[in-house]
Amino acid sequence: MHARINTVAFRGIETIDVDVQVHITNGLPAMAIVGLADKSVAESKERVRAALASIGLAMPPKRIAVNLSPADVVKEGAHFDLPIAVGLLVAMGVLPADSVADCLILGELSLAGAVQPVSGTLSAALAASAAGLRLICPMACGGEAAWAGDIDVLAPPDLTSLLNHLRGEQILTAPQPHIEPDRGQYLDMVDLRGQETARRVLEIAATGQHNLLMLGPPGAGKSMLAARLPGILPDLDAREALEVTMLHSVAGQLAAGGLIQRRPFREPHHSASMAALVGGGARAKPGEISLAHNGVLFLDELAEFSRPVLDALRQPLETGQVVVARANHHVTYPARFQLIAAMNPCRCGYLGDPARACSRAPQCGRT
Repeated sequence: MHARINTVAFRGIETIDVDVQVHITNGLPAMAIVGLADKSVAESKERVRAALASIGLAMPPKRIAVNLSPADVVKEGAHFDLPIAVGLLVAMGVLPADSVADCLILGELSLAGAVQPVSGTLSAALAASAAGLRLICPMACGGEAAWAGDIDVLAPPDLTSLLNHLRGEQILTAPQPHIEPDRGQYLDMVDLRGQETARRVLEIAATGQHNLLMLGPPGAGKSMLAARLPGILPDLDAREALEVTMLHSVAGQLAAGGLIQRRPFREPHHSASMAALVGGGARAKPGEISLAHNGVLFLDELAEFSRPVLDALRQPLETGQVVVARANHHVTYPARFQLIAAMNPCRCGYLGDPARACSRAPQCGRT
């Protein structure tokens, strides 16, 4: 008994086609997952076993082999749960093979059989659309996947609903495109009083997408001005919105699973590490500069950032992308952002201030 299911692995915002091959044969009862799977994928056999038990199906008392092909690509993430479970159902004869032959499937399973949301759904939907496949994804991600264009999307809430739909016993309605709700309104320039020169500079920077460095003592309004810059920027166009949404989806930062239409505004703390700002970590996730793609990156207290972190911004500012190269990953993320920085003229912040003497400046007559 053999089954093949289409799914994807992620390399940044790009996808790699993966075949989930399930084979059931006589032998001692066991289940093995091969194909360079990481810990989260290896643990999926317990989630799949519990999810099948929750809908009244038991794993066959035979030897089960699950191969994730190609075998030389690292497989990461819990989105392999659902394709493995569907492959088992096909191999067991519960589902006909032709019902999922033209589907790309991804989703995480809970122990009760619910299909949980996963990262990267929009990238997978675009890959399915390009390959002429249907998409089966979690219900919470359906509104995100529907933006991929002319593609049939099934977004079941649980394994039972998917099983009944594929067997013709239930009809799942197609999800509608969903827009990510605004995470609070942008601050408005109308709140400012005075600051005519600073307002004019900010308008020029917004019009020409210029980078900007603001220098002044504490309380001068640098952070207040920077926070109001996104409010005078135009909304994202369709292509930019898809790029921003894919990046936030891969990073797992789409709370409602919809399309982002407002330009991102990121303001990392000056203690941020190189991996947090540029990208990296165990799975080469996008950093703050990529999450600010097509938006604004605000670095407050610029002089407090470490020099290696600031030097790492040179290449992305020039090329509009960042390459995260690690031993097991080589990922390219887009990083076209508008850099707005603010800093004090000295450590205490009052160098050159006529109203207050700088505590760091040398005093006359002191030896």
